[in-house]
Amino acid sequence: MHRPQRTDKPRDRSANKLEELAFVKSKLLLAGFTLYDIDRRYYLPRGTAGTTLREPNMAGEQAIAAALGTKAHLLWPSRYWPSGQRRSPQPRENYERPPTMRQRQKAARV
Repeated sequence: MHRPQRTDKPRDRSANKLEELAFVKSKLLLAGFTLYDIDRRYYLPRGTAGTTLREPNMAGEQAIAAALGTKAHLLWPSRYWPSGQRRSPQPRENYERPPTMRQRQKAARV
């Protein structure tokens, strides 16, 4: 009656940006990669992989996805349509930086 659950199914579109960032960083950590490794291996300017975690960057997204052996639309559902096609132009919220740890702690105290 129910379809079997797919492991490559895109994550929920309403996922928080911080959760998306943490998800990708944890995948990189488990695979044994650093952001600098991604930059060097895929000949990206230094810092591109790190910036890609916070802001859309097609080259960085493709490099991180290739290093993890997956597709970019599965890692960043907010940047891609459900079909896997990249959103163009990117929604404004994809360029807003997530609050820092200090800002989150301050908000939790209030």
